[in-house]
Amino acid sequence: MASERANEMVMVIGNRTLVCHNFHPTTTKGFWDFGHAFNSPTPLLLLQFSAICMVSKLLEFCLKPLGQSSIVSHIFGGLVFGPSFLGHKRGLGAKLFPLRGMVVLETISTFGLMFFFFAIGVKMDPETMFQLERKAMGIGFSVFIFTLTLPSLLSLVLIKYLPMDPNLADSLPIIAASQSITSFPVIACLLNELNILNTDLGRLALSSSTFCDVLGMTLTVAVLAFVGDQTHTIILPVLGIISTILLVVAIMFVFRPAILWMRNRSKGGKYVKETYVFASFTLVLVVAFLCEGIGQHYVLGPLILGLVVPNGPPFGAALASKVDTLATVLFYPTYLAVSGLQTNFYKVQVSGLVAVGIITLFACITKVGAVMVTGHYTNIPRFEAFVLGLIMNGKGIIELMVLNLWRQNKILKDQEFALGVISVLVVTAIITPFLRILHNPSKQYFVGIKRSSIQHTKRDSPELRILVCIHNHESVSTIMNLLEVSHASTKNPLAVIALVLVELVGRTSPIFIAHDQRDDQNHSPQTTTSTSVQILNALKQYQRRCDGSTTLQSFTSVSHFKWMHDDICRVAKEKRTHIVILPFHKQWAIDGSVGLANASIRNMNLNVIQRAPCSVGILVDRGILAGTGTVLASKYIYNVAVIFIGGSDDAESLAYGARMAKHETVDLTVVRFLQFGDVNSKDRKRDSELIHEYRQANAGNERFVIVEELVKDGEGLFSGIGAMVDCFDLILVGRDHPESPLLLGMDKWCECPELGVVGDMLASSDSATAASVLVVQQQRVIGNNGVVVNKGKEAGLVHDAPFYGGKPSWTITVEKHDK
Repeated sequence: MASERANEMVMVIGNRTLVCHNFHPTTTKGFWDFGHAFNSPTPLLLLQFSAICMVSKLLEFCLKPLGQSSIVSHIFGGLVFGPSFLGHKRGLGAKLFPLRGMVVLETISTFGLMFFFFAIGVKMDPETMFQLERKAMGIGFSVFIFTLTLPSLLSLVLIKYLPMDPNLADSLPIIAASQSITSFPVIACLLNELNILNTDLGRLALSSSTFCDVLGMTLTVAVLAFVGDQTHTIILPVLGIISTILLVVAIMFVFRPAILWMRNRSKGGKYVKETYVFASFTLVLVVAFLCEGIGQHYVLGPLILGLVVPNGPPFGAALASKVDTLATVLFYPTYLAVSGLQTNFYKVQVSGLVAVGIITLFACITKVGAVMVTGHYTNIPRFEAFVLGLIMNGKGIIELMVLNLWRQNKILKDQEFALGVISVLVVTAIITPFLRILHNPSKQYFVGIKRSSIQHTKRDSPELRILVCIHNHESVSTIMNLLEVSHASTKNPLAVIALVLVELVGRTSPIFIAHDQRDDQNHSPQTTTSTSVQILNALKQYQRRCDGSTTLQSFTSVSHFKWMHDDICRVAKEKRTHIVILPFHKQWAIDGSVGLANASIRNMNLNVIQRAPCSVGILVDRGILAGTGTVLASKYIYNVAVIFIGGSDDAESLAYGARMAKHETVDLTVVRFLQFGDVNSKDRKRDSELIHEYRQANAGNERFVIVEELVKDGEGLFSGIGAMVDCFDLILVGRDHPESPLLLGMDKWCECPELGVVGDMLASSDSATAASVLVVQQQRVIGNNGVVVNKGKEAGLVHDAPFYGGKPSWTITVEKHDK
């Protein structure tokens, strides 16, 4: 059968399609010279790339509100132009993607896929892959074995009792066996889109899929060796396996030393030489060629080469950043679209759709069941095991790559290939939004949580537990001052949980490290930076100075800042902390100007404020302007102020300040701003009772002073705050002041909403103060639906200030209003 097109003849002989077309140069005349862009491969390729990218992004934008994964939109982007839609009857798809242009498009996407897997390998941590927990190994092994055997047995039953096409009958066991694929890159991408990569469930899913990937990769290498054999003897497959092992050995002991040499030459510098980047990319091409030469898939070599590249900065991060954008944004969607272009729904028969549908559904149920059975014996909650089973059903680029490989080797025909693509598409389209509905990571931090704040600390448990988050060594001195003035004593001990925040660069999987305080050398050189080592050493020195009144636990979180809040909230819940101290996203230069602003840290703070199972404090560090040393070392008077306007957040800052007032070198001034004429307000009476309790509790303490200032409006309030700020080293203020007439409508001018109106004013670059500011939010009580139940004045001001008796503390009242 033959058909003619413009400058092209397509002939179908048996099961082969021959395309004969006229030769055209790589460039063509412009439209004004009566040229035609479709006749030349270069303009055609550029037009194809443009069409694929635009349609895929448009579909992604449309499907995102439905909770769909990006892989669904990318495959649909190819289906639109393929024979299933526009390309079915010589339409736009057939003109834009003719058969003669598919070879070039597939070749380019192949190069992109090769570097995409190299980038994945660079971001992966081999140590994490092979140092798995027994729980993850058990889940990975059970998922792989059960999903490999049970669907394969079911396929044999279906072949015997269900009428189907002979080609499908031959391919159905292979399609069933492919359901056992659970690849690490696909699961990592799915967890990334669901924003649960940093959760305990996400980490377990990554570890389990990694072990599955190791088993699947080993089996794939053996299968490819036997499939590529055309002599039906055992000698060539064995030689193929041996050659694969030799290639891996060569990568480990020949290419890896060369890469380590380049890494060591770049270790001291900020930038990696372009020569080293070029050499690394050349090695990618070499190992891909060697893989094809020995009969293996071309992505195997680049993936293994990426694994031996030291991850993280400077070398691994530089390689990943060089190739990541081009490979991930352009070539990765193109490869998915090419799979859609080659999918023809009209080739699918009803019997084949039923058979593959049964196999796919049974395989999904088998994976969930395998996880739940293993989870029952490893103490995983039933619901979490069910969600984990759904995650392990994630499908993506690996499955499509395998289907394309089998199609090229004539193992799958057009119908079987289309059925495989449909199964990937349908499973991904169902489980992704389903997982978004079932698993809300923010709810886990509020399950079983009681009151956990400084104000509501019970009298019989005087220990204060503080989680401090540090991301650079410049803020360590201010953190030390804050911890020292928090009054650690034998009667009122302090439990410090230090979490060092390290941004994840050039890696895929986040790492959480629990440091052993007894071992000063417990720092992995690949996971702990020199900055984090300095921070940990400074914290240990602080613990030694406290002479037993302070306990210290240190952790390091290596993750992207967009997921860092998961680690912070999880540690806060596990350690039952009363308050979390977060760094402000701005840093000040020595001249008082804003030297650095990190938007990622700001987003992290906003996420913690919404999800924290305890109180939260954002520390605006201006210690570099004050130039002060540690409080214990200098023994000078440390002046602290609490700005009290009203509300639960101010009550929390007052409770923290009252504890600081017990320190022998701290002078605390509580500045209470009262609105003129608002004497009989219920809120004012409630706040007055709270102030009176703390006044009574600190009777006889001359370092505890209460100043009451009457103001008429917000202008008078800010004028009073501006006049006092230069007198203090640290200022505590509540974040929210709900329905306060003094601040009514001022939140519209707030530059940093996470600080509240007053905190934003104190942290502004226009503020002339050199004092550090701690903006406090009391723990929010969350309902079963994850919504804040008590926000503001109804947050429950439980008066629990310890009472010792004695003389009343000082109270100064200042009237400030217009006559």
